[in-house]
Amino acid sequence: MRTFDLSLPLQISDVVEIASGRCQPVLGPQARQRVARARSVVEAFVAEHATPRYGINTGFGALAEVVIADNQIAELQTNLVRSHACGVGALLPVPVVRAMMLLRAQVLSAGHSGVRPVVIYRICELLARGAAA
Repeated sequence: MRTFDLSLPLQISDVVEIASGRCQPVLGPQARQRVARARSVVEAFVAEHATPRYGINTGFGALAEVVIADNQIAELQTNLVRSHACGVGALLPVPVVRAMMLLRAQVLSAGHSGVRPVVIYRICELLARGAAA
């Protein structure tokens, strides 16, 4: 099966190929480096935690000024995912879900979020295994 390196610019034709299951995304070397660099910034901050950083050790939105205790940071991140993991209405078509998964992997591979590389690897793995089908 053909692969698409997430280090490269994504074209609509790539989205169609991956959404249809004819191609699978991979986290290429350049994207891996970008993601690793961004993650190291987050890990260095967490290690020193001298000042509040939005969304890392603070609440969100109206709670942005609320500092989260060190022993509650993992719970904060889990609850953030849970709060966004709901939907209402009819199920989306499988290719649309797969395209959205790809787009999330592509955005995360830019190296601006500080996400752990394993998150992107898992999205790519889910797509490779036919998730959402």
